[in-house]
Amino acid sequence: MRLAAIDIGSNAVRCLISEVDHHYARPLKLKLLRIPLRLGMDTFTRGRISPKKRADLIRTLQIYQLLMEVYEVEDYRACATSAVRDAANATEIVTEIRELTGIQIEVIDGKEEASIVFETHISQHLNPDRSYLYIDVGGGSTDVTLFPRGGRKVYNSFNIGTVRLMMNKVDPAEWERLQQWLASHTGGEKLIGVGSGGNINTIFQLSRRKSGALLSYEFISGFCREINEMKLTERMRKYGLKPDRADVIGHACKIFTSIMEWTGIRKMKVPQIGLADGIIQLLAEKHGYHPKGPPVGLRNAGKIIE
Repeated sequence: MRLAAIDIGSNAVRCLISEVDHHYARPLKLKLLRIPLRLGMDTFTRGRISPKKRADLIRTLQIYQLLMEVYEVEDYRACATSAVRDAANATEIVTEIRELTGIQIEVIDGKEEASIVFETHISQHLNPDRSYLYIDVGGGSTDVTLFPRGGRKVYNSFNIGTVRLMMNKVDPAEWERLQQWLASHTGGEKLIGVGSGGNINTIFQLSRRKSGALLSYEFISGFCREINEMKLTERMRKYGLKPDRADVIGHACKIFTSIMEWTGIRKMKVPQIGLADGIIQLLAEKHGYHPKGPPVGLRNAGKIIE
C-alpha cells in the first residue's frame, strides 16, 4: 500500500511517498521532495502569507497532488505547522487549497507535531531507567518534551525557530521563558538529548558518525562555533549545503547549544526523522500495518542508550 505525507513547514514544504507491506520492517521510502518556500518569512514579518507565497504554495501542492496520482497513493495526510498556524489568512488559504487541489490540510499545534514524530518512532527505544529531553527545532518554533525517569512526560512549545531568528523576530522574553521552563522542569536530572529537525540531521550527517551514534556537546558546540564564523558561501562550499540550509543552520546551532548548556546535556541522539516520517507511520497503523523497524538513526542501536 502506498501512502503520502505532506509537511508544510515554516522553511520548506515536503512530500514523502512510502510503501508499506507486512513483509517490511519499516515503511519503504519511494520519493521525497522538499521545496523551500519559506512561508515563515511572510508570517513572522507581516502576520499573514503574501499573495506570491500563497500562489507558490498552491502550485507546490498541485505538483504533489499529481505526484500522488502517478505513484497511485491510496491515502495521505497533509499537516501545516507554525507559519500557517500563525498566519491571519490561514483559514482562507486552507480552503482555497482544498478547492483547487483536493488536498485537505490539517493545521496542527506544536504539541501534536512533537507527538507525531516522537511517539510513533522514538519512545519505544528509550531506556526507562534514564531521563530524556526531546528537542525539535523548526523554522517557526522549538518544541521540547521531557521524559523523566519513572515520571510523566511534560511538554512545551516556544516561538523560537530558525526562520524567526533569521528575520530577527524572536522576542527576548521568549528565550527567558524557555530557560525558566527548563530550569523548573529539568533541575537535578541527568538528561540525554534527542534532537529532531532538518538542521540537527544535517549536523549529524556532516559528523560522519555511524548510524545510532551519540553526538557530544563538545562536537556540536565546536561545529557551531566554526559554522557561525563562516560566510554563507563558505558554508555552502565547505559542507555542500544548499542556500536555504546554509543560512539557518547557525541559528539552529544557537538553539540546540543553548538548551544543552542550560540543562547540562552532554550527549545527544539524532534519530534523523521528521514529521513526514511520523505521519507515514500513523497512516500505516490506520490501515492495519504495524512497521516495527527503528528509524534511520536507531538502526542496530536497540534503545537510545543503555
